[in-house]
Amino acid sequence: MKLSPPPPNESPAIALGDIYYILFRHKWKIAICSILGLAVGAIVYKKSPPPFHSEAKLYIRYVVADGKKPGPQREDVSTKSPDQGGETIMDSEQEILTSMDLARQVAETIGPEKILGTAEGENLVTKAATVINKGLLVEVPPRSSVIRVTFTHSDKAIVQPVLRELIDRYLKMHLEIHRAVGMVGDFLTQETEQLKQRLAATEEELRNTQSKAGVVSVEQAKKAAADQEARIREEIFNAQTELAERTTILDDFTKRMATTTGSSDALIDTSKLPLDDYHSINSRLASLRKKEDDLLNQFTDESSRVKQVRAQITEAESAKKKLESAFPQLKVYGSVGNGAAKSGEATFDPAVETARLNALQSKIKVLNEQLDSIRKDAVNLDRIDATLSELRRKKELEEANYRYYSASLEQSRIDEALGNGRVSNISEIQTPSAPVRDHRKTSKLAAAIAAAGIGLGLGWAFLIELYLDHSVRRPIDVERMLGLHLFLSIPALADRATKRLVGGDSMKALQAPKDDAKGPSHDGQLTASGRQTIRSIVPADILRPFHETLRDRLISYFESINLTHKPKLIAVTGLGRGSGVTTTAAGLASSLSETGEGNVLLVDMTVSQGSAQQFYKGKPVCDLDQMLDTRNTAQVQTNLYVVADGLGSDKFSRALPQRFSALASKLKASDFDYIIFDMPPVSQISITPRLAGFMDMVLLVLESEKTPREIVQRATALLSSSKAHVGAVLNKTKTYVPKKLHEEYLGSL
Repeated sequence: MKLSPPPPNESPAIALGDIYYILFRHKWKIAICSILGLAVGAIVYKKSPPPFHSEAKLYIRYVVADGKKPGPQREDVSTKSPDQGGETIMDSEQEILTSMDLARQVAETIGPEKILGTAEGENLVTKAATVINKGLLVEVPPRSSVIRVTFTHSDKAIVQPVLRELIDRYLKMHLEIHRAVGMVGDFLTQETEQLKQRLAATEEELRNTQSKAGVVSVEQAKKAAADQEARIREEIFNAQTELAERTTILDDFTKRMATTTGSSDALIDTSKLPLDDYHSINSRLASLRKKEDDLLNQFTDESSRVKQVRAQITEAESAKKKLESAFPQLKVYGSVGNGAAKSGEATFDPAVETARLNALQSKIKVLNEQLDSIRKDAVNLDRIDATLSELRRKKELEEANYRYYSASLEQSRIDEALGNGRVSNISEIQTPSAPVRDHRKTSKLAAAIAAAGIGLGLGWAFLIELYLDHSVRRPIDVERMLGLHLFLSIPALADRATKRLVGGDSMKALQAPKDDAKGPSHDGQLTASGRQTIRSIVPADILRPFHETLRDRLISYFESINLTHKPKLIAVTGLGRGSGVTTTAAGLASSLSETGEGNVLLVDMTVSQGSAQQFYKGKPVCDLDQMLDTRNTAQVQTNLYVVADGLGSDKFSRALPQRFSALASKLKASDFDYIIFDMPPVSQISITPRLAGFMDMVLLVLESEKTPREIVQRATALLSSSKAHVGAVLNKTKTYVPKKLHEEYLGSL
């Protein structure tokens, strides 16, 4: 079962702990750069004299703007207040104040040599205008109608005059932009006179047209014609009605006379008929019949009053019949000529009625002719009205133009009288103040330099940490960036007794015992006994807790993967000298032997380095073959045996795989519980990758802040190609972050 560390991440997201680590690790760089920035900023503040500045304030009540239509026909001027939607207006005024044209006018007036301090060179006006523009600051407070104008310059004498001239020029430019100044003087006078003459000609033409039409008021003439037309129409309707009535009566009379007398030409002489008696009897009959109807509504037929009325009706009808018998013409007259008799006509002559009908027809014809004449007059009135309306519109337009040019001429005269450049909508609530020192720019420059120093320190720290320094520095880097399982992080501790850092491959040379007949030669070989002088590697006491922790975690790991066979082969290797491989191997072997559960063998595989070779209690260490034959010669303490294989010869490295395979069976048959191999550093030519496949665990010791990540990745790839289980031990770690902020994984162990 292989370890399952988190996958490596080459570009991890920066967390808060990473920022703490960078800041505290490079605190001296940041502090030095910050101190330098503050010092330089202070020097600049002291050595650079602040310039002078003058300030003025303008109050914008409103902005007078021309209408949309250009020329004399335009609308009246409008005013816009800078409160609602006034941001655009205030921005426009700021642009006018900061325009290069305005700065150029001021430079020409003041003199470019005064502003620049020199009269030599080319384009002095442009350079002076640029200086003015750079030294000018225009500000508008939020929701305010006030513009604050400040000019800054090193020369005290020109600050206030430049700002004064700038404001005066701005007011003139404001007028030129917003009010289109220019139509003044002779042009306005000439145009006003021409419009006056054209207006007089139009009024004369209007009067002549009204005189030719013969009407005082076209509207009244139209109204009179309409009334006359309505009256004639009414007369025509009445005449047509009378004509139809008389025509019907004449036709009916003619038909009845033909039936009664047999001749349609007979005439009735009403003067010989008792018409009055006949009408009286008819009226009486009508009255009696009405009275009878009224009485019947109240009384019965047997009532005396009803009977009396009926007797009177009978008497009247008898009298009527007697008259009609005596005068038969009364029957025809009563049915046809009753209407004519009522009108007082003496006779009813058809010829007379025919003449009357002809007269009515002639009357209707004449009335129709009059109606046509009135209609023609109405058409003429419409034409005259159109001409008069056009003349009136022309008159109104010319009057509007005349009023505009007259007002413009009058305003021009007023402006000329008051003085050119007067603006009523803009007030100076503060005139250019006396020049005073402006410390703001110097303070800003000094603050910027100080901030640059701090930024340089921070940038330097982050640049080193994120891009330049690729070494393994923290426990979290092992799993996050390398993908290795971290067993232990050993801090860089100082031995108070020796006043030096411990945890590396520290060695203490011990001479051979005095009872040894022969001492070691210069090449490290014993001349008499053939034994080599071995230097003692003794783990410092201050590292013992960390080695014990490594022991416990290694045992827990073997238990978690259910690894029960004996012995368990553990290789300890590194990536270079001084990383602490020998110290870690010796400390791990010593701590495993102290558990009292079995024997532990420490094998030095570094060939000629002698890193694990030692004397223990005056007894030299034997080699691996000798230890397998006589174990007692390799025992250095209870349950701990140390051997050095291949010392003084290179046959081991040449025939390594075959020999190690042969020795592996012997080692596995031994009663050792753990065999610790102190291996050479991992490289392409070292024996470590070739032997890693035989091991139950390969511990890769990394030196913090010195071992590059790329080398660790390549070494891990070489070891993994042998199907080895690789774990990591990070040695000599340094804790920069205070404990209250220290939250790194395993960082406090």
